[in-house]
Amino acid sequence: MKFLYIILIAFLGLIEPSYCQIPSRYVHATDLAKRWDEGMPMGNGLMGALVWNKNERIRFALDHAELWDERPMKDLHGPHFSYQWVEENWKAGTYKKVQEALDHPYDREPAPTKIPGAAIELPLSLVGSNPEVILDLFTASVLIKGKNGVDIKSFVDANQNKGWIKVSNLSSPFSADLIIPPYQNKIVSVGDVVGGDDLGRLGYAKATIDSGSHYKSFLQKGWGDFSYRSTMQWNQRGNEVTIVWAIQTNNQNEPPTLDTLSLKQALNKGFDDAFKQHQNWWANHWKKSTIKIPDTQLQKQWYITRYLMGAASRKNAPPISLQAVWTADNGKIAPWKGDFHHDLNTELSYWPFYSANDLEGATVFIDHLEKNKTTYQAYTKSYFNTNGLNVPGVTTLKGTEMGGWIQYALSPTISSWLAHHYDQQWKYSMDKNFLREKVYPWFKEVAIFLENITRINKEGYRQLPLSSSPEFHDNSAEAWFKQNTNYDLALMKYAVGRASDMAKLLGKSTDAARWNKLAKSFPELALTQHGGLALAPSVPYDFSHRHFSHLMAIYPLGLYKKETHQNLIRQSLKELDSIGSSGWVGYSFAWQGNLYAHLGDGEKAAKALQIFTEAFCLPANGFHVNGDQSGKGYANATYRPFTLEGNFAFASGLQDMLIQSHAGFIEIMPAIPANWKNCSFTQLRTEGAFLISAERLEGSLKTIQVKANATGPLKIKMNRNWQWKATGGLESPQLKDGYFTAVVSKGTVIEFKNTENKNQ
Repeated sequence: MKFLYIILIAFLGLIEPSYCQIPSRYVHATDLAKRWDEGMPMGNGLMGALVWNKNERIRFALDHAELWDERPMKDLHGPHFSYQWVEENWKAGTYKKVQEALDHPYDREPAPTKIPGAAIELPLSLVGSNPEVILDLFTASVLIKGKNGVDIKSFVDANQNKGWIKVSNLSSPFSADLIIPPYQNKIVSVGDVVGGDDLGRLGYAKATIDSGSHYKSFLQKGWGDFSYRSTMQWNQRGNEVTIVWAIQTNNQNEPPTLDTLSLKQALNKGFDDAFKQHQNWWANHWKKSTIKIPDTQLQKQWYITRYLMGAASRKNAPPISLQAVWTADNGKIAPWKGDFHHDLNTELSYWPFYSANDLEGATVFIDHLEKNKTTYQAYTKSYFNTNGLNVPGVTTLKGTEMGGWIQYALSPTISSWLAHHYDQQWKYSMDKNFLREKVYPWFKEVAIFLENITRINKEGYRQLPLSSSPEFHDNSAEAWFKQNTNYDLALMKYAVGRASDMAKLLGKSTDAARWNKLAKSFPELALTQHGGLALAPSVPYDFSHRHFSHLMAIYPLGLYKKETHQNLIRQSLKELDSIGSSGWVGYSFAWQGNLYAHLGDGEKAAKALQIFTEAFCLPANGFHVNGDQSGKGYANATYRPFTLEGNFAFASGLQDMLIQSHAGFIEIMPAIPANWKNCSFTQLRTEGAFLISAERLEGSLKTIQVKANATGPLKIKMNRNWQWKATGGLESPQLKDGYFTAVVSKGTVIEFKNTENKNQ
């Protein structure tokens, strides 16, 4: 099957040409995909669908983010559920007991887990063989065009929890089936965390089916009191059929009732009315930011990822899990149970939201963490036997721990990494109420936990009883370190240091002094003999590994910046590259792109991101599948479990090539390749809550626009050949020593024009 990308044309009449506002709009295939993970994705954060061909049937795989089997992980809890117990067995050389008690249940048990919703199937004969398939990123819709003139258009409604399918120009009788996930299938696969166990292992009772002349529905009972209902309803007017579908989860333990009335009312209002409102939501999404670069491969992958951001993260819905609203549609439990991996995956998934000017999408993650905070505190008390706040590295929708490789699934520094996202939301919004009410309280509880869990060693510094560096040495006893790893140490230093900064800003001088003293009680990070970052004291990075946890201090935490530690960063990346990428997966290359962007090396940043898109993303839909699909040997892993964090880390890297603000000033196009002579972007967001637009022509940065979303100081790296004019409040503006500085009032717009033709 051949896949093409159609750029900058008003194609097939999906929407009026005047709406074409993004340069890489269409994903076009010459046939329906024949694997679920290659399906065309649609979503609204809560519900999702994948469009593909299963056994010569047009299949819409339906999902809902709150479909979860929340049963407690069998055998995980008990007297052995204790950080102290783990430490005692590690020291005693009886670590196998720990693996059996705390690691193995995740692999052995089928649940807790994310579960699939349903599917709608139409006969492929409706459109005939080899129909064209077009995913319109701008309107978040999928069009299937048959050679016989039959069109099937679909979307997941951006404004209501419904999905729509319209079949036009029918010339044969219509039929559609609502498919129940195969929870009663024979059990063949057991204990396969990556490939997925058979759904039959969940042990659900057979669904109850309801049907009428124009609707089909089923009620599926899950674990305990949980149940959900999937329903489709349709009407036919002449040669046109409209289907509307919904998935309901139970409320207050009552099974969801059959609700054909609301679906009928939606049908009466019509597909076109719903689609118009849906388009409006997506038009506003695309107004948030745009980019235009000469590398069309990277550009179209960025637009696919921005689309996935809008489809997967919405207010009043769960945040992005491993597969978000596109749970595996192969009769099996999703890879890694489709859960929330907080030891890397969720964090990477939200990296790009801030500079992409999508703070509303980013708040979904914060809302989730706030909602589950009491659950996390109970876990902290239960497992670590201390006060404060930590978060399990692997959790259910409700925030409950699931176990797994406990060095990471029960790591002592997960809440410190999650704190970084609170910090980013604050820095990019400058919302002081948010800082006071949510950000600092999170940091304070994390600092209390770190103060309680660490010990003073013989050198007089604080260290963890057991430390690790994801996911070096997997889940073996060797994965625990006697001394702080750079991963744990960077996170602890960052968390308590920022807690002190925030307390000072909020006028909490006692707290500020307490956290400042705590921050100074941690040692410096360990270096290799050549001056790069090591894994831990006397432990260099000396074998290829997918997780760059030892480099956290560079990115994402920014403790080391090129302005202050360029040699350290350069040496760390030199050592990383010298070992090679054989042990990497897709997200490793995306992370490498971010690292090189922060070094200011555009050539290497672009190369890393190009390898990511070429080798680790499916050409059908752009999904990241972890393993190398190119056959070129970029990595030893060639499997293809779909997870989303790589997609989002990629977008972050590309945005950081175009703009950075983490070093106390804004730098525009700090890491672009020399051959990117012409490129531009609109409304990328920076720390300080500024929206920046800029254009580079013929190798020279020509124009810059700054919009202030908050009142505060502005500092932009800029040479002396610029003129500016401002609309709004601007105090003490000056261009001096390579920087433009001013105090800017909220709502002010500043237009800069380069008066010299040479490169800046």
